[in-house]
Amino acid sequence: MLQERSGTDEANYSALWKQSPERLNLTENKEHVSHNIFVYCRHKGKQMKLSILFMALGGLILAAPALSAPAHVPAAPSGPVEIELSQKLDEERAERLESLIERFNSQHKDVHLKSVRRVDGDAPKQINLVTSVEHARFMADKAKFKPLYDVMHEAKQPLDTRQLSPELSHGLADAKGNLFALPVAYSTPVLYYNKAAFRKAGLNPEAPPKSWSEAQVAAGKLADSGSRCPFTTSWPAWVFIDNMSAWNGAPVSDAKGQLAFNGLVQVKHIAMMATWYKSKYFSYFGRRDEADRRFASGDCAMLTSSSSLNGSLTENKSLDFGVSAMPYHDDVRGAPQNTLADGASLWFANGMSSAETKAVAKFVHYVMGPEIQIELTLAGSFLPMTSVARTAAESKLLKANLAGLKVAYSELQGKASSPPVRIAQDEKLRTIVEEELETVWANKKPAKEALDNAVTRGNATIEPVVKVAKAKRGK
Repeated sequence: MLQERSGTDEANYSALWKQSPERLNLTENKEHVSHNIFVYCRHKGKQMKLSILFMALGGLILAAPALSAPAHVPAAPSGPVEIELSQKLDEERAERLESLIERFNSQHKDVHLKSVRRVDGDAPKQINLVTSVEHARFMADKAKFKPLYDVMHEAKQPLDTRQLSPELSHGLADAKGNLFALPVAYSTPVLYYNKAAFRKAGLNPEAPPKSWSEAQVAAGKLADSGSRCPFTTSWPAWVFIDNMSAWNGAPVSDAKGQLAFNGLVQVKHIAMMATWYKSKYFSYFGRRDEADRRFASGDCAMLTSSSSLNGSLTENKSLDFGVSAMPYHDDVRGAPQNTLADGASLWFANGMSSAETKAVAKFVHYVMGPEIQIELTLAGSFLPMTSVARTAAESKLLKANLAGLKVAYSELQGKASSPPVRIAQDEKLRTIVEEELETVWANKKPAKEALDNAVTRGNATIEPVVKVAKAKRGK
């Protein structure tokens, strides 16, 4: 259900708005950005709250369908151009996505956009919402899609990719930097912690653990204070392999594209988590976002999960929580470096008519507009895509809303690292890694054996992944 801002909140925003631009700390495009921030804050009853955009676009781990030749809905000669947006959301999330689509349709009478559920064997629609784990499959069928820059060029719509945050273009741009898909809902892992649980354990709620060794001390104190779940994680392959490796400067694959996430740093980390699991410091709830709900309910004291979760946690007024950078291993030279941005993107089918191409370009232009960009940042806690959204995120007016987002953004500003292979983006590799990790938690294999097995099994399926990685580098 949509929640409106209280009268007090609106009055506070209005009062702040009357102050000088310097008080709002807008560093560029002040008048334009400030207007759109104010429009968002005053847009009662129409804005998409965090739960809508977060649930509809972010953090989705869904199997991709087999792709066939593009199929399109013909436009009625005398009516609006009909276009479809294909997605694999559950019923609740699909309904929430309708809010964005309805607003677009109400503002564009010459276009009618319809959301349709993607099923196995379905053909690409004009617009396709692709989650991170579907990325590898869509890359393998890249020829069936029209690059974004071609869509915008043919429709004579401007597309300034320079305004996009560079960390969001991984795997979505060619060697010249031209985007072939649009990153719309990206995030990176962070550490959430329950301040009430920290106080009860005698820990400083304003000083979360920075390293994994500090986190171990905190977990022990939390356990001693009665916590039955000192630490947990969502998306274990994404957090423990892809991002833990990048954050600590450990490669996931070698120069030839062969998997190599069984190195010293990865084995050390998984062995530590195995010890935590035996000591009941670490609780495992599943391969997806099951742990998010355990933290939100207060059952768990610390959680590593997507930065886009911050907004929905903020709506939970009974939860006093903090957000900090993902812990790093302080005995690894050069750590921390940077985490990885990942999420949902929009892909566009080949073979569209001129009218369909223009209609799709209008939707892209709409999504890239200042108001929607600010909403994606504020309501969805997604990483800012554009300079407008970044400026909004830096505003004092919105400081309380975006503490977690700023943590996430700071994690991406370290030493540049963009590994060509990401485990979480490939369904087969992710499943292999998660199966092997589960043998560790079940005490069936030691960390080294499990990771060695995961690498061996993964390399047996690596050929299509290597091709995808080369395509990402523009080879």
